[in-house]
Amino acid sequence: MALSPQWLDELRSRLTLSSVIGRSTRLTKAGREFKACCPFHNEKTPSFTVSDEKGFYHCFGCGAHGDVIRWMTDQRGLSFMDAVKELASEAGMDVPAPDPREARRAEQRASLHDVMAAAQEWFVANLRGPDGEKARRYLEGRGFDAHTIARFGFGYAPEDRQALKAALLQFPDEMLVEAGLRIAVDGRDPYDRFRGRLMLPIEDTRGRVIAFGGRILDAQKTDAPKYLNSPDTPLFDKGRTLYNLHRAAPAARQSGRLIVVEGYMDAIALSAAGIDEVVAPLGTALTEQQIELLWRHVETPVLCFDGDAAGQRAAMRAVSRALPLLRPAHSLRLVTLPAGLDPDDLLKKQGVAAMERLLADARGLLDTLWLHERDAAPLSTPEDKAGLKARLLDHVDAIAHPDIKALYKRELLERFSAYAFPPRQRTWRGKPADGAVSRPPSAENVAKLRAAIGTGGRDALSAAVIAGLIRFPEEIARHDESLARLAASDRRFGILLDSCDAVDSLESEGLAPILSAKGLEVPAPSEYAARPFGFLRPDTPRDLAVSELAQAIDLLVERPALEAALAEATERFESELSEEAYEEQQRLLKRKLEFDARLRQMASSRAAVP
Repeated sequence: MALSPQWLDELRSRLTLSSVIGRSTRLTKAGREFKACCPFHNEKTPSFTVSDEKGFYHCFGCGAHGDVIRWMTDQRGLSFMDAVKELASEAGMDVPAPDPREARRAEQRASLHDVMAAAQEWFVANLRGPDGEKARRYLEGRGFDAHTIARFGFGYAPEDRQALKAALLQFPDEMLVEAGLRIAVDGRDPYDRFRGRLMLPIEDTRGRVIAFGGRILDAQKTDAPKYLNSPDTPLFDKGRTLYNLHRAAPAARQSGRLIVVEGYMDAIALSAAGIDEVVAPLGTALTEQQIELLWRHVETPVLCFDGDAAGQRAAMRAVSRALPLLRPAHSLRLVTLPAGLDPDDLLKKQGVAAMERLLADARGLLDTLWLHERDAAPLSTPEDKAGLKARLLDHVDAIAHPDIKALYKRELLERFSAYAFPPRQRTWRGKPADGAVSRPPSAENVAKLRAAIGTGGRDALSAAVIAGLIRFPEEIARHDESLARLAASDRRFGILLDSCDAVDSLESEGLAPILSAKGLEVPAPSEYAARPFGFLRPDTPRDLAVSELAQAIDLLVERPALEAALAEATERFESELSEEAYEEQQRLLKRKLEFDARLRQMASSRAAVP
């Protein structure tokens, strides 16, 4: 009997996996999951986990893995249909009567799997043969070793339009066309879809080949697409498939993260560098179905798209599609690569440590929305500011979950108010409580509020950031946009940006004399330890120091806007003496105090000399 995937998914959703497994295995609650000693092999320390949310069990010791149906077949020893019938009875579902049409479709899919497996063997053999020399040179140029080539199943499709048909004579032409390997045109003989291309198999979550991607090797063929994927077939739906998921999912369970890149060659490059939890969509923007698929494995996947305009547009399309789907604890984080670089380029130029730093600094979805819209257009007129607010609220309206929608609206409007607070003139209209006479705050309290605006720590933080950039001059280019904004009010950052171009090798020793000649104080290495910031201490690990320096730069950029908004609110309050102005001034003052607390925490976290 052939059961539809939809019916089986409904069966799984009606059952709680832990309750089924817990009948024969003692489970212990561990956060949002359960742990136990694995029932499939002898062990003393629990390595068997059960996740109701994700719908599967997994043993990190022996590798046992599966859903509730697999548990019944592997642990209870039932046949597939017996397991389904027992679970369906428990879930209150009727097992569908045999459907001849579905049975034929299942048989058809099984036959197409045979076709794809045979085609994959043929492509791999071609790569090893004389015709595959050009493809082998390309792979060598990309830096892929023999292990990576074999692991990802690279192959080669020759130029001959009928070569695949001749090699797979055991399958009728109609089946090759249905599998997407051949193209049928009215009035003409079918011909091979992939010709003169480096071939890459696309596999399902069980590791079976369901489609192919092919990269052209002849750069002179400008009329042909650089990358060509299989069309949708009974096996392959590109909008519901993520490349490399069957390899990335086990790695994601270990690391707790899942990275999405734009293309499969980027995914392979990251995996070859040791970052295995990486997937890619297949020639389309990330779809709603793919986002849900990601969330089955991790709650907050990381999107790592190219730094060019096309990559950023793809990232924002993914954000727009994710907003209506947001639910508690499920979101996205985004990484912006340096302009002009894709993940493979970054790995080759800066190494895997640079990629790991970017991934660690990934922005949340809300931060990404705010920065994208804030920087999308100038804010020089009231109309411009109203346009920013309208765009932010359009994003909020797309969110379906009521709590998340309210929280996004509150946070985005607070940021908008702090960044573009509109001046308004009013007189004091405080509302008396319990019949009391309403009075404006005294002049003494107003003076105290204005004193609280002081920029305490401005010189200390600025000096520390400058010293940190001199200590790590390679970070200047990484933060050039932020430093350019700071240079508008502090010429020292402009000197840093101008001077780094004059140094052939970004070393502190080469940068220091140039900066000194331009009047910028350069601290001696021995002075770093005396400054109360962890990123200046010589005993701080480099990765941690660079990360803390990036946080300090973010604080330095954020502070002027916050201080300006607070000063404006205080001035407005002094002129209006209205309750509304007072409340707004108090809200911004609270944010300023929180900001100062973050600064003090950074300055004291590693200040103690060991």
